[in-house]
Amino acid sequence: MFSSPWLFLLLVPWAIMAWRIWRAARAKGVIFASAATRFTQIKPTWRQWLCALLPLLFLVGTLCLIIGAAGPRSLLSREVRSADALAVMMAVDISGSMRGLDLSEGRYDATRLDVVKRIFRDFVEQRPEDLIGLVSFGGYASVRAPLTADHRALMHTLSGVTIPGENGEVDERGRRVTGDELQTAIGDGLAVSLLRLKDATPKTKVVILLSDGESNAGAVTPTEAAKAAAELGVRVYTIGVGSTGHTKIRGKDMWGNEVLADVWMTLDEQTLQQIAETTGGEYANVREPEQLEAFLKHISELETTRVERQIYARYTSHTRSWLIAGGLCCLLASVLLMAWIRRPI
Repeated sequence: MFSSPWLFLLLVPWAIMAWRIWRAARAKGVIFASAATRFTQIKPTWRQWLCALLPLLFLVGTLCLIIGAAGPRSLLSREVRSADALAVMMAVDISGSMRGLDLSEGRYDATRLDVVKRIFRDFVEQRPEDLIGLVSFGGYASVRAPLTADHRALMHTLSGVTIPGENGEVDERGRRVTGDELQTAIGDGLAVSLLRLKDATPKTKVVILLSDGESNAGAVTPTEAAKAAAELGVRVYTIGVGSTGHTKIRGKDMWGNEVLADVWMTLDEQTLQQIAETTGGEYANVREPEQLEAFLKHISELETTRVERQIYARYTSHTRSWLIAGGLCCLLASVLLMAWIRRPI
């Protein structure tokens, strides 16, 4: 198998060169044969034999170089094995209230979203066989990562999830953020997660929905999304972050200096509880990082399903060996040509 088989087009000029060398060698052979009939006692010298081998050495060397350039490699080895796995969609709230600093345990150095991302990363590392996806939702929901077993790519995507800037501010992409983006569309976040789980292979399908506010936006209500999840057999585990009350966030004063401000936040626990009960899941209110870790650990102990996965090994490239062989043949021919053929034969 070759990575660049089109490079075998170089065999066309190589074949022309080989044909011309063969014709030239044949013509010289006839002359030598006719001369040998007159001088029967004359035998070819070792230099004459080298003369005959040089074209062959060049042809072999250039052929090896062409093969090496085409990228020879071994076929993929395929392994089919069984594994215990869940299909998990993580729906994370990125509304403005996720700027709260109450999960940083008084240090005020990490937002709610920062803590959630760190703990979610640990959860993913403990579930190497699971198919895990990521949906974020504020005023609208978007799929950040579909269900995947490539957890390294998932973690890379997770690291880029941020909270949109305040209304009128510019976000990290230099785009003006609207007020709608700072709202919370819980129903849309759940609905988008269900669409990604609908055709998943594992029988056990779970949504972990995390929010710290109340649903005030979106085209789908939380109740409608919960009924759809129940019909699909998807269990939804809901997590309410913080509580209703004053929470510190980082803001800026009128001079642009960063300050800590107390803001009032509302957590709609009733809606999150209703979603969990409708789908056969559970609800947990977390106010400390340890509580979130414990709840995710509880979810990781769920019944898994046995699925077959095809695991492919990487290609084994043989390009270097062919290039080295071709280069040595051409180098040897060049050395012999310089050392002996220029001398009288």
